[in-house]
Amino acid sequence: MENGFAITSTFIVYLILMLAIGVYAYQRTKNSSDYFLGGRSLGPWPAALSAGASDMSGWLLLGLPGYAYAAGIEAFWLAGGLLAGTWLNWLVTAKRLRTYSITTDALTLPEFLSRRFNDKSKLIQTISAFFILLFFLFYTSSGLVAGGKLFETVFGLDYTTAVIIGTICVVSYTLFGGFLAVSWTDLVQGLLMSAALLIVPIAAMDGGLMKLDHDLVAINPQLLTMWNDVKGEPLSGIAIISLVAWGLGYFGQPHILARFKATRSNKDLTTARRIAVLWTGLSMVGAMLVGLVGLIYVTNTGGLQLDDGEKIFMLLVNAIFHPVVAGILLAAILAAIMSTADSQLLVSSSALAEDFYKQVFKTDATSEEIVRVGRLAVILISVIALVLAMTPDSSVLGLVSYAWAGFGAAFGPALVLSLYWSRMNRNGALAGILVGGITIVVWKQLSGGWFDVYEIVPGIIFSVLAIVVVSLTTGEPEVTVQEQHKTFKKHLIELD
Repeated sequence: MENGFAITSTFIVYLILMLAIGVYAYQRTKNSSDYFLGGRSLGPWPAALSAGASDMSGWLLLGLPGYAYAAGIEAFWLAGGLLAGTWLNWLVTAKRLRTYSITTDALTLPEFLSRRFNDKSKLIQTISAFFILLFFLFYTSSGLVAGGKLFETVFGLDYTTAVIIGTICVVSYTLFGGFLAVSWTDLVQGLLMSAALLIVPIAAMDGGLMKLDHDLVAINPQLLTMWNDVKGEPLSGIAIISLVAWGLGYFGQPHILARFKATRSNKDLTTARRIAVLWTGLSMVGAMLVGLVGLIYVTNTGGLQLDDGEKIFMLLVNAIFHPVVAGILLAAILAAIMSTADSQLLVSSSALAEDFYKQVFKTDATSEEIVRVGRLAVILISVIALVLAMTPDSSVLGLVSYAWAGFGAAFGPALVLSLYWSRMNRNGALAGILVGGITIVVWKQLSGGWFDVYEIVPGIIFSVLAIVVVSLTTGEPEVTVQEQHKTFKKHLIELD
């Protein structure tokens, strides 16, 4: 009883802190630019950690430790791919996207792509917004499922009640404070996540890294090789490519790209890149150590039973730490879930308000009206995601496995080429978005041979081909688009 009270009290204090940040951010949110991009005022620390925290979600504290627990050092391929993707995304995309979004005065990713190619038909903006809403509905619902399971496990609540409470917590500060609330809470949550991932394995480790190596060899020598699976079978080229290819998804994730556009200066992006890469690297190492140390801990402790490897973080925390400390560390899981769900809600609401309502229903809508619609969209999307989360079957959670690939293939090639290739035109952008998204859905249904490769690989390849071929065969971009690109390059030099 005393343990439960201590953990519950810690959670309540944490949630009150997040809501307080939301209220403070509400006072600084005056228009749609404030609500959806924080008035482009983020410094390097909130920009970097908000991008990282909104990216990783509960996967960092549950999924990756669980993978390392089951597969050992093989998990390095996945972690390494994501770390490389993080670095390249900041290096290749950040400054150019921020500069170009200022040049075109675009708040959302669909709006940017539409204005970049002077798409008067609004097809690019509408189709892009549709993809965002579709994928993020299921993405968000999976986060609510994870939050519900955490509350269910920690507090012993009924699953339905737990999901509703978790939803209310996330929606509250997102609804009022918008992007600033999301980014500032992400800063706190990102620090908490990385601290937890480093503290837990160090506390559980007995005898340092040399002892860790010795104990893993005693359990299974294959846990320490990157080239074989735990059964000693060599990893196939398809398996390695599929794991590393996760890093390719970063270039098309709307909730991560929003942080680039919201940073206050291009110079801050250089500092933010270094912070983001360091945070990601430390967090990945910590997550893998949690899985490896946890395997040894469970093996050496006969009384512990673990049916699901993804619960290894929670098991170690409850077994090793005082209830008050355990409450803080378990709050890191809630932080990971909330930091992604809030970002997804905000991007989805911006797509509904800016890219549907303003473009299709009321083109003369005021900034204040867009904010009101955005807040209503947060509630609407949350309700739909909540309904989906009430039946946490594999069809809901399974879509998340290729939602990352869907965004990466649909938007990644179109965005990167739009920032670098002046010959790209409106038809090429539209073809790339459609081909990339459709390839992901189709490839996921196929299996055997090369069809077993992670669908983001063919998705990106076919998207790039579609953009290049269609752009070269449908004429040069309009004169206004070419002039805009020249203005962009001039602004890029000035802002650097």
